[in-house]
Amino acid sequence: MKAPESPSQVQLRRAMTEAGRAGSGGSPAPATTTAAAPPAAAAATTAAAAAGPIRGFFRDRCILVTGATGFMGKVLVEKLLRSCPEIKTIYLLVRPKRGNDVRTRIEELLNASVFDILRKDSPEALRKLVPICGDITLPELGISAADRRLLVESVSIVFHSAATVKFDEALKLSVAMNIVGTKRLVQLCHKMAKLEALVHVSTAYCNCNREEVSELVYPPPADPEKIIQCVEWMDEDLLDSITPKLIGNRPNTYTFTKALAEHVLVEQSGSLPVAIVRPSIVTAAWKEPIPGWVDNLNGPTGMIAGAGKGVLRTILCHRDLVADLVPVDVAINLMISVAWHTATARPNNIIVYNCTSGSVNPIRWRDVEHLGYRYLLKNPYNDVLWYPGGSFKSSRLVNTACILAFHLAPAYLVDFLATISGKKPIMVRVQKKLQRAVSCLEFFTTHEWRFANDNVCRLLDRLSPQDRKTFDFDLVPLDWEDYLEKYVLGTRRFILKEDPATFPAARRHLKKMYWIHKATQLLTVVLFWRALMLRSETARSMWYALFGMIMRLARMIPLNRP
Repeated sequence: MKAPESPSQVQLRRAMTEAGRAGSGGSPAPATTTAAAPPAAAAATTAAAAAGPIRGFFRDRCILVTGATGFMGKVLVEKLLRSCPEIKTIYLLVRPKRGNDVRTRIEELLNASVFDILRKDSPEALRKLVPICGDITLPELGISAADRRLLVESVSIVFHSAATVKFDEALKLSVAMNIVGTKRLVQLCHKMAKLEALVHVSTAYCNCNREEVSELVYPPPADPEKIIQCVEWMDEDLLDSITPKLIGNRPNTYTFTKALAEHVLVEQSGSLPVAIVRPSIVTAAWKEPIPGWVDNLNGPTGMIAGAGKGVLRTILCHRDLVADLVPVDVAINLMISVAWHTATARPNNIIVYNCTSGSVNPIRWRDVEHLGYRYLLKNPYNDVLWYPGGSFKSSRLVNTACILAFHLAPAYLVDFLATISGKKPIMVRVQKKLQRAVSCLEFFTTHEWRFANDNVCRLLDRLSPQDRKTFDFDLVPLDWEDYLEKYVLGTRRFILKEDPATFPAARRHLKKMYWIHKATQLLTVVLFWRALMLRSETARSMWYALFGMIMRLARMIPLNRP
């Protein structure tokens, strides 16, 4: 029997219903029936089966998703609702954040552009989303007793994608979310009588201390329980000071805690049907729900936005290394397929899936650089601060010099001019924030890994033709040139919120900035040469000698006279 709902949950469910009605033009919700007519049920079952085994598998199932308000979580929820319309309920574990309660966060989620297609074509599907107020950093996940009973009695599939993905996150919070949160979710899953699959989202870089990474769980870099105990009693300032020693050869707290979380799954999952999906660098959507869709500035998206606006002109990056990028919709299709396979094949151990592109369809950083600038100039952003340009640097010394010359010096100059004109100086702050973000990526742009993906390939071979079309995660057909143009356009539209109608004005402004850029370059050369001439006798002698040689050559050229 279904557990009674708390008053707060009743309010949230009403909000979801109102959102669904809004998407359908305000039409009333259809009446709920206690039992569908047998012919209708049979027809629905037949339709689901004809659409493919995966869609049929999710029919009438209740799903729990953690991290639903994150980048991958949004795409996962949208994909499940759109491609598995017979799904019964999707429970979303959501926590209050920055003064916004759960209801406000759910309303923001439903208003995201990723749900545009659903709001237009299937607004009633949004009513299948049921928020569960909770927090993975709290005991019992912060879930009320009534909601826990509801989940334990009804959920059969769990997708765990909640995590802090900030590379430079404090170790205390990173441990609480990525390790302790996973541990508490496993404890909840042990109580779910109907559980058939727990899909845990990790990262391909949790074993970045190895050049070759297989699809298996490696020994942890530390004992998870000792790390948990350490962060519980240690002063935060002291913990921050010894974090580099604790994480050892891992570049950041994110990869460190993700490796420990995998070990927690192995140690505490017992007989639970668990699978691990390890995406590499997750980027904008390739095909669905909207090509180029992205909702954050993490990773390459921030690089594209910064370069497009003209404020990012140098990055420490080894051009010849593989850039292991994976579109978000590919990772989500794999996760859904993994849940189906885990539940139906019932493997007797934890299967790991490396969701990576380097071994099947590699692209190198030099291609990202070249194609990125090509499409930034073809599809310029509004009001660029400088003409997009610059390059990747393989030398840390050269990169540092370029940061001083092309990032910080212009920022201080602009802020000085803003201050004396009575405006608020912001460019130095913007540049320092940008440099912190880019520096977090340096480890991944200066190293290369070989990721095995045999399990991914085997799973792809097991899919039916219909499922391969609906839940495609084959990266071989991906055309990187076409994809990067969509990525540039998606960043413009979804991150910078710039309307396509502004392209003519953006191109005119870009042309103006081009001539300003060239004039500045010429002026810089002239001023440099002038200063050199004034200070160096050798430079003056070389200039006079060169000028004299040019004049003698000019006199030797015969002139055609009539």
